Amino acid sequence: MMRDGYDFSGAEQGKFYRPIEELDMPIYLEKEVKEFFMDRLKATGQDFSLNQVINALLKKDIEISKQLSGQGITKA
Repeated sequence: MMRDGYDFSGAEQGKFYRPIEELDMPIYLEKEVKEFFMDRLKATGQDFSLNQVINALLKKDIEISKQLSGQGITKA
C-alpha cells in the first residue's frame, strides 16, 4: 500500500524499461560442465573467456542443426 504524499509529477514512464531482447539473461552451467570447460581453457593457456567458448559451441550447434534440418534430418 502506498503512503499519502508521494509526488509523481516529475516522473518519467518507462525510464528504466528495456526490451527483453536487450537483457542479458544469466545461464547457469552444471558444476561438472563448468569444471570441464574451465580445465580445458587452462590447459590451452590461451586467453579465452568461458562465455566465448560456450557461445562458440552454441553457434556451432545452431549451424549443425540448420544443416541437418536442410537435409530433412531433425535432431532428437
